[in-house]
Amino acid sequence: MLNRVDLTLALDKPTYEEQLRKYQLRLRELEFDMYEHRIPAMVVYEGWDAGGKGGNIKRLTETLDPRGYSVNAYAAPQGEEREHQYLWRFWRCIPKAGHLAVFDRSWYGRVMVERIEGFCTTEEWQRAFEEINEFERHLTSFGLVLCKFWIHISKEEQLRRFEERSTIAYKRYKLTEEDWRNREKWDQYQEAVEEMLVRTSTLNAPWTVVEGNNKYWARVKTIRTLCEALEHAVERQPKRRKRRS
Repeated sequence: MLNRVDLTLALDKPTYEEQLRKYQLRLRELEFDMYEHRIPAMVVYEGWDAGGKGGNIKRLTETLDPRGYSVNAYAAPQGEEREHQYLWRFWRCIPKAGHLAVFDRSWYGRVMVERIEGFCTTEEWQRAFEEINEFERHLTSFGLVLCKFWIHISKEEQLRRFEERSTIAYKRYKLTEEDWRNREKWDQYQEAVEEMLVRTSTLNAPWTVVEGNNKYWARVKTIRTLCEALEHAVERQPKRRKRRS
């Protein structure tokens, strides 16, 4: 599946700036529509290291009212999180009605990094596919809008970004030994990602694979996709009758 993704898709800077502004403003309008209709929404970002998730999230939230959204970033579970079932720490950050929650990495770590690095048993990560589908089914049955993005880049583009990070002082902190170790397991991770996409892309919570070699294209595609999902949710809401004076 991932080998068939067209990573040549791109936007030039003038088109990017025009499209970005258009969809950012539309998303801001939809944020208020969400609040009015009490529609909760979640955006899940997964992708390769150096895929551009952080920059993507920055543009998605740039024009939003900060009272209406939250950004939740996750690394390996620590302390109390390790004493609970793996979904526990994510349940606590589910948005209330009318609000948006953005997840920078998510429960999908169970079937990717935890699977590859041996942080859970084979039985546990295999069982997780159905657990995740059921988890997301609960959310969408409640009326929550769920957008899931896999930011896909080529192995060559990842190497270019790693090397760039190593030479630019203000980006150097982003590059760690763990990133290089994960890169050595590219084929194992790609196999895990392929299975994840196939087994957890459902009618109520489909995956959107985002062509990420060109950051301009990736940013516009994610914001546009979220706008379309929210527009559909708002359109399904019953029209409210005007009160008589």
